[in-house]
Amino acid sequence: MKNGTAPAPPPPATATATATATATATYTTIPISGSDVISRSIYNISSFLSLRRPWTEVLASGVFDRPESLSAAAQRLRKNLAYFRLNYGIFLCACALLSLIGTPLYLILISAVFALWLIFYFFREDPLYLWGHSISDRFVLAALICVTLVTFWFARVVESVVVGLGLGLVVSAFHGVFRNPEGLFMDEAEAASSGLIGRTDGVRAL
Repeated sequence: MKNGTAPAPPPPATATATATATATATYTTIPISGSDVISRSIYNISSFLSLRRPWTEVLASGVFDRPESLSAAAQRLRKNLAYFRLNYGIFLCACALLSLIGTPLYLILISAVFALWLIFYFFREDPLYLWGHSISDRFVLAALICVTLVTFWFARVVESVVVGLGLGLVVSAFHGVFRNPEGLFMDEAEAASSGLIGRTDGVRAL
């Protein structure tokens, strides 16, 4: 030792490795798989359908009577539509599909197309990846429109579906007019979003 001082010990191997790993570390986001996208969409659909009103409440006995006037009928229809809107939507979809009950193949095709819209467009929250490439929402929408048009052109069931929807609308309107909404309750957020009340506190009857 020329100056009588010992050389500094080399840094521990573990510290050097840690510093190197920290300097070269990169973080990437792994895209969610297609099966996970579908399962999460199905979960969202299930959660949304769980918000429907009980069917026993829709068809409760002793609550149907004749409205006093046309204005009262219109008011009933508006209130019942706001309260049972999800039930009415499910009923309309069921009527449209039941109109194809005589053609099982077309019923399956239209049901599959409807399911594709729900899973890949209306209830999908995650980006869609195919073979490692991101699929834009515009491409998904265009593909769904093309599939729908081709399916309806092949099946030629537009008239039957329109008849089913029309029947569902008539029955829903009849229910909305003759179902007395007295005693039905919506929370503040539901009533305000439906335009039945202003932004106030508390729970209010329809």
